[in-house]
Amino acid sequence: MDPLQAVIFLLVGAAGWAVVTTRDPLPQSLVAGFFGLTLGLLFVVLQAADVALSEMVVGAVAFPLMVLLTVAKTRSGSAK
Repeated sequence: MDPLQAVIFLLVGAAGWAVVTTRDPLPQSLVAGFFGLTLGLLFVVLQAADVALSEMVVGAVAFPLMVLLTVAKTRSGSAK
């Protein structure tokens, strides 16, 4: 295993642990976005560029944005 791959695997593990231990939804969505970014970086290092692009869009942008919008809507009290 390449040392760069080992470092990226450790970053992914640490980011996953941070997502699990964060309790408040707003910071958790930001940490989940960072987790998606590290997963995308891992896929680039493992030479899976197409999977990395998909992960960047979904894991680092779309999912945290949807969580932030949902939390904002439910906290404002306008969810019907």
